[in-house]
Amino acid sequence: MGSRNNRRSNGWRRDQVTARVKAAYDTCHLCGQPVDKTLPAGLPGSPEVDELVPVSRGGSATDFSNCFLAHRWCNRIRSNHTVEWARERIRQLQQTGRAEDIRSTSLPLETSGDW
Repeated sequence: MGSRNNRRSNGWRRDQVTARVKAAYDTCHLCGQPVDKTLPAGLPGSPEVDELVPVSRGGSATDFSNCFLAHRWCNRIRSNHTVEWARERIRQLQQTGRAEDIRSTSLPLETSGDW
């Protein structure tokens, strides 16, 4: 058996929450910068829905109150870490200038360390 994607287990509901999040928010809740909602999926700056309590930690992918707008690369940096950890890590990357040249193929691999 393969792993199950809990975000797609109720695809219709997730699509509804995604549309609602994109309509409700204009800035990334992790870095505070505007999100270009016209970018296609898969690009570092493209819009994604990030769960405050990650699905991997029991959070809901379909509860609007748990879902916020994020850049793809900010969301990837966060992974399943805390929001505070991700904000600090993003701030560090921005200060060193490493955040300016993120490419979709060079996103850093971040793990929780809780394995």
